[in-house]
Parts: sequence; structure tokens; C-alpha cells
Amino acid sequence: MKIGNLSIKTPIFLAPMAGVTDFPFRVLCKEFGASIVYSEFVSAHGIIRENIKTLNMIKFSEFERPIGVQIFGDSPEVMANAARLVVDNFHPDIIDINYGCPVPKITKRGAGSAALKDLCLMDEITIAVIESVPEVPVTVKMRAGWDNQSIVVPEVGKRLEKIGIKAITLHPRTTKQSYKGKADWSLIKILKESTNVPIIGNGDIKTPEDVLRMFEETGCDGVMVGRGALGNPWFFKHAIALYEGKRIKVKPTLSEKVNCCLKHFNKMIEWHGEKIAINLMKKHFGWYIRGFEDSSTIRKTLVLAQDKHTIISILDSVA
Repeated sequence: MKIGNLSIKTPIFLAPMAGVTDFPFRVLCKEFGASIVYSEFVSAHGIIRENIKTLNMIKFSEFERPIGVQIFGDSPEVMANAARLVVDNFHPDIIDINYGCPVPKITKRGAGSAALKDLCLMDEITIAVIESVPEVPVTVKMRAGWDNQSIVVPEVGKRLEKIGIKAITLHPRTTKQSYKGKADWSLIKILKESTNVPIIGNGDIKTPEDVLRMFEETGCDGVMVGRGALGNPWFFKHAIALYEGKRIKVKPTLSEKVNCCLKHFNKMIEWHGEKIAINLMKKHFGWYIRGFEDSSTIRKTLVLAQDKHTIISILDSVA
């Protein structure tokens, strides 16, 4: 698979996820084999204002390459200027435009999947970003439409291909669905069959076997993994093994899961500092310990812990 001049051997990607795909989590997923990782989605307005918190969300290491930075906004000019600033200062391998976020806080501002209600504005934003960073491939992540009465597949794919987008990721739910119901993979197949740009499927990828099934059922060029990787960065190692026709090794042991969680926690402390890391890790603890015996009690104990030594001691006792 190729995205612009980028050649990807194993096209299994880590999805951009707000509050999740920060530097520590991206590095973990990269270590387990994710071929391309993406930043959390970043506000174009925050970028051009040079907001420190926003710019810190973009920072990445050379180890993470190839990496995409995903931006969102409702103004062609602001989006173009933001993309230019990101490329000039951070040099990512891909700029990805978010036309997929269904969260009302974002869509009420005309950003995210709200663009699918105004395809002319979507065209203008996309053209502006592509023209602002001609040296970097620009891609799009989108939803199937605003609601079931306004599905925009395959029309949007044809429009984006004509404009010059280098790849399209489709999460085949509508904005109104949010994350409820079932992702309609048949729309990925329709999009793939109607365009010549690489199509990346996303949505309801819960197991490594789902990755293979999506490839087989839709004919997509790549698969993007989101919630399936939460508390489960070794997902990529297992999915790639299946993709390459190898047998999956035994699933990680309890001890391996705890060690991975500890490694993640330590990376969070290095990147964010202890206080912020403890708050940010609370949701990750819940994901890592799913399936543990008495997981509810363990999670409550971890969430109430106030310092890293207590948290490490709790995790050590579990392992």
C-alpha cells in the first residue's frame, strides 16, 4: 500500500483518538508493530494561535515515523495555515483532516463530521490544506454521513479523489449513531470499488481476526484500529502475524499485561509529569485490567491512589 510516496508493508494503523493517542501510547503501539500512528486530533485554531498545550499534542519522536498529525476546523484559511505551521515546525509524514468526529462540542462549531452536511465547504477546506502543504500527503478520516438519510458514500470519495486526497479512512457509522449500533462495513466496500485512492477501513475492529475479516469483506487497502487497542497495544503484533499468515502466539499473560501497563505508566510520567500522568492513566488502568479477577476492586484502588509508588505497588501485587 502507498500513501503518496510512503510505502507501507503491513497496513494496520493506530487511529487518532482524543485523550488516548498521546506520545506514550503511540510509542507502545509502534513497539508492537503499528505501521502508522496518528496524533490526537488537534484544533487548527489552537495551532495558529500557537497554544502551548495544543502544540505539545503534536510533538513526536523519530521512532514513531511514519506518523500522521490530524487537524480539525471549519475554516479553509485557518486549516491551511495550521497545516503549514505543523509541517514547517514538526515535519510529520502525513497531514490528516478530521471529517469524522461526531462529538457535539466539535460538530456545533462546524468541524469534524459536520463538514459532511456542507460538501462544498468540505471541498474548500480540503483544497486549501492540500495546496498549503504540497510536499506532504494529505488524507481524510470521515464518517458515512450525518444520518441515515444523508449517506455521502461514495459521492464524497469521488470528490476527494478529484481534489487530490492521497487516502481516505472511512468509519462507516453516521454522526447521529456516534459509537452506537453497528459499523456498516458494506460502505467501505462501496467506497473502495468507486475510487482509485487507497481506502482504509475503521470501525468495530475488536479482535485481530476482525482485521483480516475487514480486509476480506471490503477489499480495503488498510485497516485502522481504535478502541480494540485500548489497554491492548499488543493487538498490533497479533494482527500483523495473522496478516502475514502466521499463527498468533499465546495471548499475553497477566504478568505481561501488568508489565505493559507499568511501562505505559512510566512513559506517561516521563512525558507529562507524575500528577498529570496519574490522572490520565486512570482510564487506561480500567482498560488494561479488563478480564482480571476482581478487576472492579483493583480499578477502584488504582483510581483512588495518589502517587506513583502506591500505583506501582498495587500493580506489582496483582502480577
